[in-house]
Amino acid sequence: MEIEAKFYLSDPDALRRRLSLLGAEVAHAQVLERNWRFDDDQRRLSQQGLVLRLRLDDAARLTFKAPSDVPEARQEIEFEVSDPKAALALLGGLGYQPVWAYEKRRTVYQLASAEVMLDELPFGTFVEIEAPSLEAVRDVARRLGLGWDRRLPASYWTLFSRLRQARQLAFRDATFDNFAGQPPVRPAEVGASDGLTAALDPSTPDDKDIR
Repeated sequence: MEIEAKFYLSDPDALRRRLSLLGAEVAHAQVLERNWRFDDDQRRLSQQGLVLRLRLDDAARLTFKAPSDVPEARQEIEFEVSDPKAALALLGGLGYQPVWAYEKRRTVYQLASAEVMLDELPFGTFVEIEAPSLEAVRDVARRLGLGWDRRLPASYWTLFSRLRQARQLAFRDATFDNFAGQPPVRPAEVGASDGLTAALDPSTPDDKDIR
């Protein structure tokens, strides 16, 4: 199970400073990710809340995600593929075609048992916290001063869809090239508010809180 929470950031540098003060380490330096989401002609995967994705950064990964009863938890099956072109051909042979492409620049930090992923997308900067338990995710959010009531249950697909509708964008994909020349995106356009709402909490949690 993947257990994570996502927050919008108006000031990513403030979050970087908080991570440094808490002793977080960079687990993976910033890398450009290219992602393709797949579905069939009838969009049956999307209708069921299922995600089928091919990601390309320093490796190629095929991912399947399915929802659970808890918004912050999803079933995730992910593995590396040695030949992305063959993966594309396989998906096409099964009747799946790319319906959305998006890019992001991601930096991964390690804080206690959690991975903190700082994501710069063409339409905003976000942070995702992933940990072995929901309690651990909440604890890291608290320590970073992120308001739990401001987490975003929506996917990047949904956030971009809101923006595309609000601005009547002609392009379909969320790439940095497509957004070149676009005015800055306001949080309200994607249905978000700033996640940083509280003072930094430097306290060290008990072991039971980070398992």
